[in-house]
Amino acid sequence: MHLEIKVYPDTMLRKKAGSVKKIGKEERRLACDMIEIMRSANGLGLAAPQVGISKRIIIAGDTENKSSAIALINPVVVKKRGVSHFCEGCLSLPGLTSDVVRPDWVIVEGFNLDGEKLKIETAGLLARVLQHEIDHLNGVLFIDRIGLLRRKRLIRQFSSKL
Repeated sequence: MHLEIKVYPDTMLRKKAGSVKKIGKEERRLACDMIEIMRSANGLGLAAPQVGISKRIIIAGDTENKSSAIALINPVVVKKRGVSHFCEGCLSLPGLTSDVVRPDWVIVEGFNLDGEKLKIETAGLLARVLQHEIDHLNGVLFIDRIGLLRRKRLIRQFSSKL
């Protein structure tokens, strides 16, 4: 399967992804392909809708150990607290960055590629990456989390480069 990163304003980026009912060979292959795509693009995370697949699957690169990555199926933020500001970018909006406010600490639940339930409690960069990728599963981009005037300016700037 040849996958490529969808770039804004691709309509796939605005659709809510469907839940994964059964984790099989296809989902495992997709997750492996997504890890390779994320790494080759020097990204920190990737969601299936970003490669044109409407499934609730995300990849988060291990922010400590660059050679490993986490694949999560049907991830959900179940608890969050704190506030942090951080300059975010996105593989689907290449070249754009903006300060985004998000909770600093989260608990995320989902399933691994073997169908085992996972609970990840994390803070800092990994918490931000997980939230960013889960947003993608709901059709939300980081530009939706900034002020309207800044968003319009960034979209105008991005569109002029297309």
